[in-house]
Amino acid sequence: MALIALAADKGSPGVTTAAVALAAVWPRRALLAEADPAGGDLVYRSAAAHGGPLNPNTGMLSIAATARRGLVPDQLWDHVQPLSGGLEVLVGLGSAEQAAGLAGLWPTLGHAFASLADSPNAPADVIADCGRISGDTPAVELFAHAALVLLVSRTEPESLARVRDRAAALSAKLHGGPRGAAALATPLIGVVLIADPNSSAKIAGQVNDMLVHAQTGARVVGTLANDPTGADQLAGRKRGRLDKSLLIRSARKVTADLYQQYGAAWAASAQAHQSQQPHQAQRPQQGHAGAGR
Repeated sequence: MALIALAADKGSPGVTTAAVALAAVWPRRALLAEADPAGGDLVYRSAAAHGGPLNPNTGMLSIAATARRGLVPDQLWDHVQPLSGGLEVLVGLGSAEQAAGLAGLWPTLGHAFASLADSPNAPADVIADCGRISGDTPAVELFAHAALVLLVSRTEPESLARVRDRAAALSAKLHGGPRGAAALATPLIGVVLIADPNSSAKIAGQVNDMLVHAQTGARVVGTLANDPTGADQLAGRKRGRLDKSLLIRSARKVTADLYQQYGAAWAASAQAHQSQQPHQAQRPQQGHAGAGR
């Protein structure tokens, strides 16, 4: 099973940009889910595959009614829209007020997201953009089902202090207390830094040392380039060779490193989970556009 949940503390560190970039270059089929209770951004910044706007009513909002009657992972595809580049997305809520429709359903969604990798029909890993989180944010209920929780942070001192404290709080909530580097638990809490490529390796090492010293149970898993031009290209605001951008090149490295470290474990977990499931009638295969690469 592979649900990868991305989140941040406060400010605007670029969680949505990071989630889209990672999903676009993910080594397996990926579904991007805008799971931010405060509302999604893609409907405002991205075009659908047909060239027009995304439908704000098809996605997390439409899935709420389905999930109340139970949710088979393959049903997620009924609410998916492809972006112009081919990436498949569950469009987020239109506003924070609509989050009331998902009250009590976040664990159900988390289980469906995590189990989609086991689907015999259309398996995919789910990259969930959970936006900004705090102790009472309902999207945190997805995290227990995740293989990996990634906290996105910029490198200003106040941002690093917040990600350290947020990682420690999540570790206490998910794992029951502080942990050192030798006692990492599932889901792994990782930190992705948005950094200047010229200094990213040095700052990543320093931040990782800080996280280990503070016994947060988290560690730095990679850096994404602080690349405003690449971010604008990814959002369709600028033209250019997106695949050559610093943002996408750094996203490829992060995803390759993650799969090298954890891919085998995720595959083994998925196989074990599938072998424990009772046989279910297969849903008809439906065609979906592949994620843009």
